[in-house]
Amino acid sequence: MQNDQDYGNKLNPAWDEKGLITAVLTDAKTGLLLMVAHMNKESFELSMATKEATFWSRSRKKIWRKGEESGHVMKIQEIRIDCDQDTLWLKVIPMGPACHTGAQSCFYRLVEDGHLVTIPKDKI
Repeated sequence: MQNDQDYGNKLNPAWDEKGLITAVLTDAKTGLLLMVAHMNKESFELSMATKEATFWSRSRKKIWRKGEESGHVMKIQEIRIDCDQDTLWLKVIPMGPACHTGAQSCFYRLVEDGHLVTIPKDKI
């Protein structure tokens, strides 16, 4: 059975029980997976208004604009939402590394046989 949430054109994010939605960020030019973060309604609205990725920090319990301290902002080119509107996909132009470690992507390690293996920078 079809419903508006899955098939309609009305934006109606499915916030979780904490008022958050998952956001996946990829590089708009290369397609590289950069990071995953969470947004609340306020950070989502700020992101749409400013075209800069802004999130809810679950650890700090506050709004944070990616790059507000480092200068490595994420310029939003496109925002998509999945079929049941519980996950966002932001295609961005990164103004520096996505990861707080300085790595281009937060996904710079492989899990192999229960261990972590760092991927060489030229292979990420």
